[in-house]
Amino acid sequence: MNDSLGLRLHYVLRAVILLVFALYIGHLVQQDALHYYVAPKLARWIRLCPVPLVLMALSLTLQALFGLGSTFCNCDHRLPSRGFRGAALYGLFLFPLLLGFLLPDRALGSMVAAQKGLALTYTVSDSKNNVNFEPSSPYNEEFSLLAKRLFEQPVITVHPELFSETFGAIDMYKESFEGKEIAVSGFLYRDPADSLERTFAVSRFLVQCCTADATPFGIMVDPKTTINLPADTWIEVRGKLHVLQYKGAEIMQIAADSVTPVSQPSTPYIYTSPDSIAAWNQLQNGTRNAGGLAPPLVGLSPTR
Repeated sequence: MNDSLGLRLHYVLRAVILLVFALYIGHLVQQDALHYYVAPKLARWIRLCPVPLVLMALSLTLQALFGLGSTFCNCDHRLPSRGFRGAALYGLFLFPLLLGFLLPDRALGSMVAAQKGLALTYTVSDSKNNVNFEPSSPYNEEFSLLAKRLFEQPVITVHPELFSETFGAIDMYKESFEGKEIAVSGFLYRDPADSLERTFAVSRFLVQCCTADATPFGIMVDPKTTINLPADTWIEVRGKLHVLQYKGAEIMQIAADSVTPVSQPSTPYIYTSPDSIAAWNQLQNGTRNAGGLAPPLVGLSPTR
């Protein structure tokens, strides 16, 4: 059985770990960096976590100071043994916290995209490709309605609020969007396995819950001349859409007229929309949330 002093030390250590977790979350909120790790729908709950964490730490501290007897919980759960095993167990909690405080808060980039594999085609499919944009099934009706609205635009602006939905609708009716002008912003990604030096992808990470499930999405870009910009540079691409055979799959590509370096937006990730048509109407009415194509960086231009 654990002695009373050892038991108190374990309770104090656990209280300290909970307090550090609360401090780390508070640090992310104070630095406005929480969006680098979790989706907005989850962030609102994460912001509240320091309150219960502090209360639990306070409870453990009170038990360590004023608990009676050699066993505090009157149960058969054994505490970690002293020495290496105990240090390893608590290290599982302290090491990630240490990395969180020491490493800079930054958005995911090309390194993670290369590990996960950049998606250039989308799961939405439809056998029909015509300017009437008729869906082959009720499940594709929302994408066909969005495709109609996109097709009517003289220049298709890919809003971050509808990034994956826009390319899903375009991918659904590839031939109909052949030659349409488009403008999109994201980070520059070069496929390490691609032998073509000139082409690259303009990409963004789709986050459902947190960065652990982030999926890189993008579209291939073929500029008129070689663009000497490093990977992860945020760019705005403007050009015309074309259908391309790439690694055995039919994908869309932008024949770029311009590639302009821009500043990274405050929220670099993209998220799915529960109603893409309502979101589109809201964007067109000028009531969209902060975002959009990022402002150009002053004095920075690609080498052509």
